[in-house]
Amino acid sequence: MASITIDISESQLQKLQDLAKIHGIPPEALLRASVEDLLTSAKSDFTDAANYVLNKNAELYRRLA
Repeated sequence: MASITIDISESQLQKLQDLAKIHGIPPEALLRASVEDLLTSAKSDFTDAANYVLNKNAELYRRLA
């Protein structure tokens, strides 16, 4: 597994630690879940948009083929 190091302010670190404590998980696990969610939703958003355009223009594509 690869590692990434980032710099955050003390106030951001405190907020991260507080949020992780509320959920009962380590801050690292909260960050990992957040990154996974971001990467998954970005791909899902693109796929949804592409499918919408393809479905909306399906008849046009059939005529042009």
